Amino acid sequence: MEVEQLWQSVLSQIQLSISPANFATWFANTKISSIDKDCVTVSVSNSFSKEWLEQKYHKEIIKILREIDPNIKTINYIVNVVKSNKKSSSNRKQGDREDGSSEQLGFAELDINKETNLNPKYTFENFIIGPFNEMAYAGAMAIVEEPGKNYNPLFIYGGVGLGKTHLMQAVGNKIKEKFPEKIIKYIPAEKLISTIVNAIRNHNIEDLKKTLRELDVLIVDDIQFLAGKDKTQEEFFHTFNSLYQKNKQIILSSDRHPNNIPAITERLKSRFEGGMIADINMPDYETRLAILKQKLEEKGYDFDKDVLDFVANNIQKNIRELESAVNRLIIFKKTNNKNPTIEDAKKLLKNIIAAPSKITNFKKIIESITAFFDIPSGNMFYSSRKKEFSKPRQIAMFLLKKELKLSYSEIGRKFGGKDHTTVIHACQLVEKLWDEDEKTHQEIELILQRIYSN
Repeated sequence: MEVEQLWQSVLSQIQLSISPANFATWFANTKISSIDKDCVTVSVSNSFSKEWLEQKYHKEIIKILREIDPNIKTINYIVNVVKSNKKSSSNRKQGDREDGSSEQLGFAELDINKETNLNPKYTFENFIIGPFNEMAYAGAMAIVEEPGKNYNPLFIYGGVGLGKTHLMQAVGNKIKEKFPEKIIKYIPAEKLISTIVNAIRNHNIEDLKKTLRELDVLIVDDIQFLAGKDKTQEEFFHTFNSLYQKNKQIILSSDRHPNNIPAITERLKSRFEGGMIADINMPDYETRLAILKQKLEEKGYDFDKDVLDFVANNIQKNIRELESAVNRLIIFKKTNNKNPTIEDAKKLLKNIIAAPSKITNFKKIIESITAFFDIPSGNMFYSSRKKEFSKPRQIAMFLLKKELKLSYSEIGRKFGGKDHTTVIHACQLVEKLWDEDEKTHQEIELILQRIYSN
């Protein structure tokens, strides 16, 4: 397999496990620059991305590479600044990248605008509209006509991979096209958090506030990640108010309705609900088929109808998975110089259609819970009855039972030799809250996201 195709395969699988916002942020302009015996060298565009890949995504990248080529043992990350070409995207030949190399299957879109942080590939022209997203689309189109006046904020929510990021960025790109003088910034919530933390650490938070409050359009993706981040919420609240009072447009996305985001202050929830709230659901069969055909048309390929029917019928919940399926089929075509059959598609897409079981361990569960509740890990093992420690401890016992299937006695031993009846009581209590208390249910859902995020 060629170097380019090898990295395309890695990106295709990585894309399934993280949000489009994070994918665009951390994998922009990445590529395999060389393979020397058992070591793969991956080049990235800046030192921040290098550090993030090494710390957060290295295990996943090496796992995928070894599945493709068992001879690969190590990865070396290097910084290689990509020089921009002034030639506009509209003047490029289809399939060409700015650096002159051939387009990575679906990943050339990572050439984001440095000023707005928007992805030029996200437009209304390639956004498929169906019953599952028409309300969100209508709200987005209204904003384009008069930013800051029609629906402010626009809050879009829905499951992973359903097109929230595409729609939000399409709004930003269209506003920039119609109103070139407007200052627009798209930022994933996780990056907003790290930016605020760094600004506080470097004593330049006032400069950051000034920059954010001079925006005409602020687009924040995955706002649910602000949950539990009190300082970030405080700064965001004041920035939100400042922009709102000046009729500046705010667009937000989340994986759930604002009422169902735990550990978010009521005053922020109230602001989120002050404009238009629109959900995006799962696409129907006809829409899924239209998305597949459009993705193939964009890349200059076409496959048999029965293959597309198979994909559309078996990948139902996630548009991002549909795009990954297209990439895998194209890689097969380029590698084997023939169109894939249904049998080929079944083999290529088995990991998407029948996703592997999620795996975790004791350490990951404990770390995720203590990080979520912002408590030292050791405090959860003390016999304190304070709610700030007892609730995380009870949730930990519940998840160790639920996710790892440990016995009550075994869980008790991990918590300093507690009697198994104490563990049973904790598990029953949390299970009851899981069923009856929305806040607890959402907290546990967020903790599970943390547990299985890597």
